[in-house]
Amino acid sequence: MDKLIIEGGVPLQGSIQVSGAKNAALPILMACLLAEGKVSLTNVPRLADIRTSLKLLNILGCETTFEDNAATSLCTGLKPEAPYDLVKTMRASVLCLGPLLARLGEAKVALPGGCAIGARPVDLHLRGFERMGAEFEITEGYIKGRCKNGLKGARIALDFPTVGGTENILMAAALADGETEIENAAREPEVVDLANFLNACGAKITGQGTSVLNVKGVSSLIGCDYRIMPDRIEAGTYMVAAAITGGELEILDCPFQDLDAVSYKLREMGVWLQEEDNYVLVRRANGLLENVDVTTLPHPGYPTDMQAQLMALMCFGTGIGTIEEKIFENRFMHVLELVRLGADIRLKGRTAMVKGVGSLKGAPVMASDLRASASLVLAGLAAEGTTTIERIYHLDRGYENIEAKLSGVGARIKRVAG
Repeated sequence: MDKLIIEGGVPLQGSIQVSGAKNAALPILMACLLAEGKVSLTNVPRLADIRTSLKLLNILGCETTFEDNAATSLCTGLKPEAPYDLVKTMRASVLCLGPLLARLGEAKVALPGGCAIGARPVDLHLRGFERMGAEFEITEGYIKGRCKNGLKGARIALDFPTVGGTENILMAAALADGETEIENAAREPEVVDLANFLNACGAKITGQGTSVLNVKGVSSLIGCDYRIMPDRIEAGTYMVAAAITGGELEILDCPFQDLDAVSYKLREMGVWLQEEDNYVLVRRANGLLENVDVTTLPHPGYPTDMQAQLMALMCFGTGIGTIEEKIFENRFMHVLELVRLGADIRLKGRTAMVKGVGSLKGAPVMASDLRASASLVLAGLAAEGTTTIERIYHLDRGYENIEAKLSGVGARIKRVAG
């Protein structure tokens, strides 16, 4: 397995480009199953999960291409089964369930895998589909769904604003007979991007960005040309990279309006942010960082996907800050690895207490999931000496060419085959 070797202590300087959003591209690729015509997507990040999604689309009956951050899909003969070999590697594969039910009236989808950060059950997805007339059985590791008379519009009140559940139900509702109302819907920008894509294909969706989505089902959707939104989590990660190394970065194509909770906490810690026409400028305000208290919440709250990165930054702050994780029950696996670098972090349930130590020292560490990987890269960039990060295949699931981008702004980082 590949690993990253980082020689820390270099303040990053220059411009860094944000890629397309993985968490927007994945559901939009699954939504291509709904379209009767060619879909052309641009600003698609070159990531392992994207390639897995395209393989899945091919198996499900779509002809796809992918080159230079542009992907196309044309459904030629849909098939209802998403096999375990692909679904086990990527949580987002379950998002083909709604489109297949809507188009074919049946689906057989393996129970999903992905990062080991929590249970993330699909029961909310299934309950929503059942309200629309689908029936399910879970057997031999597969979800088998059927709706004999097609999906019907319904009022669906989600117990929790699940992103994946909202996306799955939203896609199914686009072709359901009648009107669907999704209450307590996820408000994440990636959900908005999916709704905008579906509307570009001919769907009738209103309320995106709010907690209530209204969908008037249509008989069919057509293909379209669409640009994937930039990745707010990648942008936030590079903001932290500027702050943690004491450097100054221009974050190009930064979706700053989608990062209010992150920018608020960074400014509270002492990070200077300024939005310009096509970039955001980031640096430490006065050289010092003050630790803060953070609770992860659904959007527009502080995103769980930026929790590990902020924790790495707090290791270099002053005072004590707390991070309460309210989204996933097992998302502190990076803590022990940060402690190996010299961090002072104590866990109690879903809360981490971080005492700033001012500096870290390089050491061998191991990544456990995608965002944990990012936090270790950030810590390694600022640590004294050499940090070696094993199992970086997690990183490749969510960051496009991260070592090349960081090298371009002065980081001493290289990938080595394991």
